[in-house]
Amino acid sequence: MPPRAAPNPSAPRGRGGGGPPRGGRGGAARGGTPSGQVNIPAHVTTVGVKRPDFGTAGRPIAVHVNAFVTSIPDKVIYHYDAVISTSNSSSTTLPARFNGELIKKLQTEVAPSVFTPKVVYDGRKNIFSTRLLPFGPSNAAEFDVTLSAAGAGAAAAGARPPKIYKIKLVKVAEINPEVLQRFIEGEQSQDNQVLTAIMALNVVIRMEPNQKYPFNVRSFFTNQEVRPIGGGIELWRGYFQSVRPAMGKMLINVDISTGMMYKAGPLINLCLDYLNKPPNNPRILAPASGFPDRERLRLQRFLAGVRIVTPHTATGGVNRAPRVVKKLSTAGANAITFTMHGGGGTMTVAQYFQKQLNKPLQFPNLICVEVGTGALIPIELCQVPPGQIMRKQVPPEKTKSVVEFSTKKPAERFASIRAGLDVLAYGQSEYVRQFGMNVETTVGPLPVQARILQPPTLKYGPGSKQPTITPRDGAWNMIDKRLWKPQIIGRWAVVVYDQRRFPESRAREMVDGFVGGCRSVGMKCDDVNPIIRYENGQGRIGDQLKAVGAECVRQKGGPPNLIVVVLPDGGDDIYTAVKHFGDVTMGVATQCLKSVKCSGARLQYWANVCLKVNVKLGGINLIPEPSSVSVLTDPRNPTIVMGADVIHPAPGSQDRPSFTAVVANVDSDTAKYIATTRVQTSRQEMIDDLQEMCKHLLSEYMGYRRAMEKKSPTEAAPKRIIFYRDGVSEGQFEQVLRLELPLLRAACDELKIRPKITMIVVGKRHHIRMAPQNPAHADRSGNCPAGTILDRDIAHPVEFDWYLQSHGGLLGTSRSAHYSVLHDDNGFNADSLQALTFALCHVYARATRSVSIPAPVYYADIVCSRAKNHYDPQGTVNFSDTQTESSSAAAVALEGFRRAYKALHPTQAKLMYFS
Repeated sequence: MPPRAAPNPSAPRGRGGGGPPRGGRGGAARGGTPSGQVNIPAHVTTVGVKRPDFGTAGRPIAVHVNAFVTSIPDKVIYHYDAVISTSNSSSTTLPARFNGELIKKLQTEVAPSVFTPKVVYDGRKNIFSTRLLPFGPSNAAEFDVTLSAAGAGAAAAGARPPKIYKIKLVKVAEINPEVLQRFIEGEQSQDNQVLTAIMALNVVIRMEPNQKYPFNVRSFFTNQEVRPIGGGIELWRGYFQSVRPAMGKMLINVDISTGMMYKAGPLINLCLDYLNKPPNNPRILAPASGFPDRERLRLQRFLAGVRIVTPHTATGGVNRAPRVVKKLSTAGANAITFTMHGGGGTMTVAQYFQKQLNKPLQFPNLICVEVGTGALIPIELCQVPPGQIMRKQVPPEKTKSVVEFSTKKPAERFASIRAGLDVLAYGQSEYVRQFGMNVETTVGPLPVQARILQPPTLKYGPGSKQPTITPRDGAWNMIDKRLWKPQIIGRWAVVVYDQRRFPESRAREMVDGFVGGCRSVGMKCDDVNPIIRYENGQGRIGDQLKAVGAECVRQKGGPPNLIVVVLPDGGDDIYTAVKHFGDVTMGVATQCLKSVKCSGARLQYWANVCLKVNVKLGGINLIPEPSSVSVLTDPRNPTIVMGADVIHPAPGSQDRPSFTAVVANVDSDTAKYIATTRVQTSRQEMIDDLQEMCKHLLSEYMGYRRAMEKKSPTEAAPKRIIFYRDGVSEGQFEQVLRLELPLLRAACDELKIRPKITMIVVGKRHHIRMAPQNPAHADRSGNCPAGTILDRDIAHPVEFDWYLQSHGGLLGTSRSAHYSVLHDDNGFNADSLQALTFALCHVYARATRSVSIPAPVYYADIVCSRAKNHYDPQGTVNFSDTQTESSSAAAVALEGFRRAYKALHPTQAKLMYFS
């Protein structure tokens, strides 16, 4: 046995007007008319709102969608629960890959006559069969399955004897696939039978590739296209597939995906590649030669969970039972001693393996790996099998490489999907065939009819040569335009943290460029000679900025209302400290610029910087022209639009909280926004403090309209709330309605207001992609034009949803946002709500482009990401992205995080500090 490490001690359908509340109940006879009306049977119930009608606005465009029609099985599907346990455990949580191997052996070797034809298995708990398994009256059976721990001769390398696994199967349901046919025809509610039937079909199409290739939940990866990106990581091309119900048809959504894999081969090479060291110098992994403990811990975090295989003595082959890396030793193999069992004396790990292998180690002073069993194995004896998915966050320095590999223009992406059909080979899959699924792939990706919505007209300020503009292809420019409400920069200062690349001459040039940018957009800059200071980024940033503020008081007669900070490359820590100082400590607007970008920048760059600065100072850049978005700007129905999001800690992070944010407009033009943010339980999606957060935003909305728009208290109250919720999956829709909608209502009750609420979920994590059938109809990037919308064919059979690609393409294939209406007191029809949503994608203050989701949702996402800036950079809370275990300083309870969380400075809380 290898030596052991010491033991180590977690409604009416009007044009958006009134009408009774419309949720997921009620309705009339189903059918469609050319005008877009929809009738759904009264007995069909839904989670969200039933579809009121189809949108008809816009001009038509023919597109392809990456989906393929599949037939629905015509025979009963039998559903079984699978419980896998060992002799000393009632149930065992094992990797899905390992569970799959157990079920495969059960079907092919242990009981092949029972499992003919073969069943399909999801890797966890669910098995589906096309026939009733011969288990007798109990409809249950138990089997013993043994997976050999290793090949012949493995005992010589210390492998444990084979383990016996007990697999208990119990029939839990019979599914008549007819429910799926009724569901897609709009005649059946979405109940557990429907959901289970869809799950079964997903398991069927994934069964064969999951047996052949590395996989995660819904994608599998092949080595047909591999790109090493350094750092011990290589990228594999993969294929995503998911069965989805649509209108009158069942679809398989197929897309390409990217898997991050550990580099296969000798573990030493993987370690050296991760540490960015030469491959011919493994001795740097020797503690006795100065391998730093800090680097060892960094490497340990990277390798934790990696499966390795090790040589054995009998044939010089490989022990076929992979072991899992747990830790790395602090000393080399020749410096770790242990006592042999049975009085065999004391020896080092290096001596033990020399005896086992009948030859000395080549590098006896290198570290060892501690595997899951607690055994220590010299690193030079370990091999990393290919195709191991790295389930950690993408290292920041590798993000660009991952994006480049993943990014394909629409034509290339759809060509890859077509090529992937040969890998998927639905027609050759014994599982797909025996379940009676016929996938239509010969016609290629699904052809559907979409529409292109007319963008809103945008309005700029007095003095603009072009006061109104209609965007084209999702973009416009600032030439000859003045901001709607420009602000004045009175006193300001510049702090430079890159003296080597940014001498004083460059700083003066930067000041002139910034002042010129302000003038070009109508902002007034009273001080053309601001204070310029050079500081050391290793110092206390907050103290440095405070000193600059004090100097401004002495020289200019008052504090600055803007501090511009010039950052060097890799200045993320400085940025965080600057934002903490400006947003939390002092309440002064800050604008960070990268030295490499602002050096010698042109006027257009400075105009774009001014877009951010103006709203941070309380200004408004542009508004939608009221007549073009009457649903939003109807004075009889003042509307507040909210965007809400939650961000969770990185995979593997421990003891870190989630952050929540809600953002809302305070003005009648839905152009000026404020935000509120909170700390909550790690990885909890529902927002605990939603009532308090919404009450604050509603109060600010009414206060602004009274003070700035001179509305009476009655007029100031909103008549409508449009609430966009980001980040929740389809399985969580019911929770949003049950938990969050009542909190929003309660906030209104506290303020004694009764607005009608429309609640919409914005989904971004889907794999539906579209491309024009005719390339001549594409924009310059090859994508569908901005405003392309789909609410037929691939949409939900009965619920109110649509896909909207609101932005112009830049790189790769654009992803539309998927909107699902969960609740609607306002009785909006499709055209009204779709136009309202598209208009909100044009009021994002930081850009002269429409964005992919409504501005308040985009802002909420930014506010969540910036939440870590609320912690003192000199404090004890560590938010390093690469750290997977909390340091002793950061391993504080949720209440500790809440105590350490600093609220926004009152000045910044009323401004768009997040822009």
